[in-house]
Amino acid sequence: MRSAARLSNLPSRLRQGDGHPPIGGLCKRGFDFTGALLALVVLSPILLMLAALVKLSDGGSVFYGHRRVGRNGASFACLKYRTMAENGDEIMQAHFKRHPQSRQEWLATRKLQDDPRVTRVGLVLRKLSLDELPQLVNILKGEMSFVGPRPVVEDELQLYGTAAEFYLKSRPGLTGLWQISGRNDVSYSTRVAYDRHYVENWSFSADIVIIVKTFPAVLSSRGSY
Repeated sequence: MRSAARLSNLPSRLRQGDGHPPIGGLCKRGFDFTGALLALVVLSPILLMLAALVKLSDGGSVFYGHRRVGRNGASFACLKYRTMAENGDEIMQAHFKRHPQSRQEWLATRKLQDDPRVTRVGLVLRKLSLDELPQLVNILKGEMSFVGPRPVVEDELQLYGTAAEFYLKSRPGLTGLWQISGRNDVSYSTRVAYDRHYVENWSFSADIVIIVKTFPAVLSSRGSY
């Protein structure tokens, strides 16, 4: 799979930003690169410890790279510590058969409040958002930013409707307005509105405020599942 592959079935109007720099330009990118590099060095003992916990929990793979939509529709592997059982698809389908109402929750939000695929170690990592720390590598590579819309899968982008063009103008973020405003406790349409507002009103000072507010939001675990 090629990280720079362009998603072919996105309408051309949603890729109209091709050739133009993402919001924030060199200022935002410079902050991202420097911050990600420093964070990887400083947090390396914690990153290694978390990797060991995931590996020892069930002997499976440590990392999971799910394909997500990046700026201008470029596909990339969004890195996370693996928090689900490796036969997650089978577990999910069996769960839907036993609990048909869960399928509607999944179709509406792409999340399950009680996801049967999540491991015990994975549950803790998700509660504290520690599973997303490997995305520092995505930031270093320029596929993501510290602040921006949360990366989505191709099918999920259809839920953005006409607001998809705003998502595609920015690099997806490790954190953003959605994370500090309730995460999964808010509706998907509200999440889309947050992403659009962020892109339309970007400023470096706003990014700093969002980063600072992320820490208490993570510690409170509000809307994390």
